[in-house]
Amino acid sequence: MRLIICLLCAVGTMLAKGQELYTLQSAHLSGVDSGYVYTPKMKPDNRALPVVYVLHSHGANYKSLSRFIDFQALSDQYGFVVVCPDGLRTSWFLDSPQKGGAQFGRFLTGELMPYIQGKYHTDRDNSFITGVSMGGHGALWLFFNYPSFFKSAGSSSGVVNLRHSAFKKTSLAQHLGQYSDQNPLFDRFSVIHNVHKIVGTEKTFIFDCGTEDYLYGANKSLRDSCDVLKIKATYIAQPGAHTSGYWAKTIPVHFAYFNRLIH
Repeated sequence: MRLIICLLCAVGTMLAKGQELYTLQSAHLSGVDSGYVYTPKMKPDNRALPVVYVLHSHGANYKSLSRFIDFQALSDQYGFVVVCPDGLRTSWFLDSPQKGGAQFGRFLTGELMPYIQGKYHTDRDNSFITGVSMGGHGALWLFFNYPSFFKSAGSSSGVVNLRHSAFKKTSLAQHLGQYSDQNPLFDRFSVIHNVHKIVGTEKTFIFDCGTEDYLYGANKSLRDSCDVLKIKATYIAQPGAHTSGYWAKTIPVHFAYFNRLIH
């Protein structure tokens, strides 16, 4: 496995805020992934830091969430390293079954996470992942399929059932083939059909969805699946829609949840 570190630089005012830009050439993505890294201003000596990977929504990039979420403040408050990778706009953060498709899970666990651990002295036993919309799907899908890499995960307004996605006939079809009721890949890659993979592991996660969100029904069904499987997930249903304003309120709640799992 090749990992070429093409660029790591502090950028003007970013450095003053503890924010850095990474750029990695990845064999698993057949290209470059860029992202922001936030580190706490007050770093304890000799102690590995917990880390949270935060995944963006469909059509966005690694910069998008930082426009309405203050990750530097969250990093300082909890002492977390915060990593915002780029999902190549429409990768869905999955390991594509298509020949030559992006293998985001392999990139994250085999290339990005080792790089972050080495560069920023992060704690492998206190690694978390969360995201919004497409990124909410990605965070839980990665958590369920690579459970040894994450202590817990979160999802806000996540596309937990790909058959409910507004993009099932466009970007998802590029990864999973033409959409139809008979195409099994839309079930095989849906979070709701992967949650059983953590049964018996004692792992927990947090997810939420606004009651005015078009994905509310799918998230409620995931809650029902957790109940049937006796998975101790935390589910929050509250007023809200599929908007950045909603996510600005919910992602900090995920950080507080992760912090409680450390102590």
